[in-house]
Amino acid sequence: MKRSILIPLCALFSVAPLSAAEKPNIILVMADDQGYGDAGYTGHAVVQTPNMDAMAKESVVFKRFYAGAPVCSPTRASVMTGRTPMRTNVLNHGHYLRPHEMTIAEVLQSRGYVTGHFGKWHIGSVQKESPTCPGQVGFDEWLTALNFFDQNPYMSHNGRFKQLQGQGSVLTMDAAIDFVDKHRKGEKPVFAVVWFPAPHDPHKELSSQPERYAGEKHRGYFQEISLIDEQLGRLRKELRKMGIHKNTIVWYCSDNGGLVKETSGGRERKGSIYEGGIRVPAMLEWPARLSSQGVAVPASTSDIYPTLLALTGGEEQQQPLLDGVDLMPLIEGKQSKRKNMIGFWHQFTGGQPTHSDRIIKQLMEAQQGDRASPYPMRLLKNVNVFPAHQRGENGGYPGHAALLDWPYKIHVIGHRQKPSRYELYDLEKDPMETRNLMEEKKPEAARMKKAIDAWQDSVINSLNGNDYADKKPITGL
Repeated sequence: MKRSILIPLCALFSVAPLSAAEKPNIILVMADDQGYGDAGYTGHAVVQTPNMDAMAKESVVFKRFYAGAPVCSPTRASVMTGRTPMRTNVLNHGHYLRPHEMTIAEVLQSRGYVTGHFGKWHIGSVQKESPTCPGQVGFDEWLTALNFFDQNPYMSHNGRFKQLQGQGSVLTMDAAIDFVDKHRKGEKPVFAVVWFPAPHDPHKELSSQPERYAGEKHRGYFQEISLIDEQLGRLRKELRKMGIHKNTIVWYCSDNGGLVKETSGGRERKGSIYEGGIRVPAMLEWPARLSSQGVAVPASTSDIYPTLLALTGGEEQQQPLLDGVDLMPLIEGKQSKRKNMIGFWHQFTGGQPTHSDRIIKQLMEAQQGDRASPYPMRLLKNVNVFPAHQRGENGGYPGHAALLDWPYKIHVIGHRQKPSRYELYDLEKDPMETRNLMEEKKPEAARMKKAIDAWQDSVINSLNGNDYADKKPITGL
């Protein structure tokens, strides 16, 4: 399945896999920049999300769900691999997922699913020659943009570039619904990834009620949240019309914290690994198996991959180290606490700008003129880089990392020239992370400090490429 052999570091799954006839359709839906508090069902005073609210009443609602990172690309890598994003070389926005990684699309494709990706990509190229495009990491069909997009976007349809007319979030759902409808009567179950471009700024999209939120300070942001709410409602309605909703998993979440600090669900907002930058809304609907309930145990986007693996066939024999866990035992009440901690690491290095429309327009013009790609450097950007990072002379790593072992969360703020700073919070008593307990809770502080130091070493070992038995350069098609 993969281009290189992976060292077998298998996770254990506790739920018996389903038979071929029982395998559910799976649809992963993700917003771009919706904070935990930015929905009606999570208590927002202004934003209207009737479809999310209705879904919440019929779903497993995760009360403390975390994005893999406080910005988009790394979180998407965590969904695709079940791993801390830095392990996969997606260090910040605009970095490419290594083709050496095993993706959920590849696994499900090998297990008999027909697979499609629709919307924002931002973890690789959208040129079909690239080993990081959706078509080479497990997707049979794709209508994809490099980064966020809004009105009349330029997109890549299976490697053919085109400009579409309309609102990006609507076009994304149009393509996803068409894909599901086309394959629903086939022999293969469906796996679709729907990654909205909204509510990312500059907020040029509008809901069906453009006059809504007039006079509100964050009107554009609220409009786009209502727009994706409408599209989520369309999807649920169409699944019911097709008669396949009962055995279809719809898993909704956001890729990072929101843009408004006051409703982000904690301290700070997007771009921070304090709670406001990583806590996001999330719910899982599967009428054939799951009843509505709330889950208070922390979970993350890295858990999506191992949960789906467990449901569709169990562990992979050449699986690199996973950070996520199978959530079904927690959902079904067989466990009351997750088996491992949840880690975050941001600003180890900076992001890389990706101007989606500009780049794809130039690719389209070159393709139409039968000219060479004007962006050959984007085919293999950073995918064959295997660094040799190690702790600095001061004993630490750069960036801001955190490790959550509920209710305690430890932070380490690293520097290249001076000693790292540690902070410890009890999220149950101090959800806004205001009271540093490093001195007050010395036993817990020592335990958590030891844990995060070991976790960072493990992540760096993966980043350096040591999870791969074969690090031969990948050249694409």
